[in-house]
Amino acid sequence: MVEVVGVRYHTAGHIYYFSPKDKKFSLNDKVLVESKQSQYIARVVIGNKEMTKEDLPNEVKPILHRASAAELQQDQQNKKDAQEAMGITKKKINEHHLKMKLVSIEYTFDRSKMIFQFTADGRVDFRELVKDLAGIFHTRIELRQIGVRDEAKRLGGIGPCGRPLCCSTFLGDFAPVSIKMAKDQGLSLNPSKISGLCGRLMCCLNYENDMYEEAKRELPDFGTLVDTPDGKGRVVGLNLLSRVLKIRLKGLEATVEYDYDELKEAVKAGETDVNG
Repeated sequence: MVEVVGVRYHTAGHIYYFSPKDKKFSLNDKVLVESKQSQYIARVVIGNKEMTKEDLPNEVKPILHRASAAELQQDQQNKKDAQEAMGITKKKINEHHLKMKLVSIEYTFDRSKMIFQFTADGRVDFRELVKDLAGIFHTRIELRQIGVRDEAKRLGGIGPCGRPLCCSTFLGDFAPVSIKMAKDQGLSLNPSKISGLCGRLMCCLNYENDMYEEAKRELPDFGTLVDTPDGKGRVVGLNLLSRVLKIRLKGLEATVEYDYDELKEAVKAGETDVNG
């Protein structure tokens, strides 16, 4: 087992693990760390804990130290300078006639590098742009092309539910989301109803998916012929979360709703039987 501390560079970013070097760190502590030959201010999101080597990267670097007041002030100045650099960079992008959308700029803590994140429909030849930016900002320049989901994560916003986007508030990593999840949950397949601000399927479709899949395995499917206390009928409707079956009884036009769990209890008591 290895003692580590989990940190994030951004509010809902990926969690990275560092060695505490026999020191204790608490939630929300600001620390200085070194990654990829650059220094960053990070926030502790997981205090000292032990993990197996198999669950950690090959190299776990140590936390340099808790961030001082002066270092936190420098970090704020870096963010301010990066924000001011947005206008200059957008102007240069236009001058080079590049089809790319600038999303964010950030300095590493030691200002040894500036990281520019952008979106684009295809590959972009930004070599001349990098030369211009290096001449203006006098530091190493790194341009990263990101996807639309990462763009929403960085910029934030309000989702269709009226709440701040999950990806920009607490989701560290994106989980796969499929159209099958929407189908299983009985949602409209209208893209405008099941897509987030990024234009991709909403991440929240994944939250209750396990429960829907479990219920779908257990409950009879549409069209299944079942026996009920009122006679035989065919399943014409399902509410997977409330576990309610809507059944059209033979010889009747009307449909009757049954609580599936009560129907199962009746089966156990020998009062009826469910086929399927």
